[in-house]
Amino acid sequence: MSETRINKLRLELRRGVLILSVLASSKEPQYGYSLRKHLSNAGIEIDEGTLYPLIRRLAEQELLSSEWKNTDGRERRYYVLSDKGRVVLEQLTEDWQHLNKSISALLEKS
Repeated sequence: MSETRINKLRLELRRGVLILSVLASSKEPQYGYSLRKHLSNAGIEIDEGTLYPLIRRLAEQELLSSEWKNTDGRERRYYVLSDKGRVVLEQLTEDWQHLNKSISALLEKS
């Protein structure tokens, strides 16, 4: 299989994981760059063209709330997990753990 096809499959695999990662990383207020850096430090690389639309979509779904703050002389929009987002994160975490356990079992049999 070509490297291009493998890369496309990797991207598909990561899409759902990114939602869970952003929600889990938003327990404390984060602005876009700090969130991207936090994810990168955790080993999850995400480009701005993916992160910012995802943050906006999660905010529109009321999973993240946001507010403008002036820090270091700059206006930044900070995002934090909403109450609804906490419930969804809890549910998705349970689903992820169950799915991860199931997939691990399948991979061990391979």
